[in-house]
Amino acid sequence: MSRNNATFDAQIEVERIRSRRAEARRKMYRKSRLDKYRAELVAMRQAGASCADLAEWLRVSHRCRMHRSSIDRYLKRLPELANEATANKAAFR
Repeated sequence: MSRNNATFDAQIEVERIRSRRAEARRKMYRKSRLDKYRAELVAMRQAGASCADLAEWLRVSHRCRMHRSSIDRYLKRLPELANEATANKAAFR
């Protein structure tokens, strides 16, 4: 061993390892192609448009091809539509 035990501090090493692991756990956020149309998508969804309708609107109006399930997953993450998701779950019970 080249290190001297007198200079080794286990507590500092544990903290260093934990901070490195916490940084590795952080999710990297990648900007979605749908972020540009967020306000319009939310407004149309609240007006009653289905995800297939939104996919068609994006394709025709903005030349952006997205599958309806991708749009659905994107909208479920948004806080603006959190109330809608809980209302839909309650309606189906």
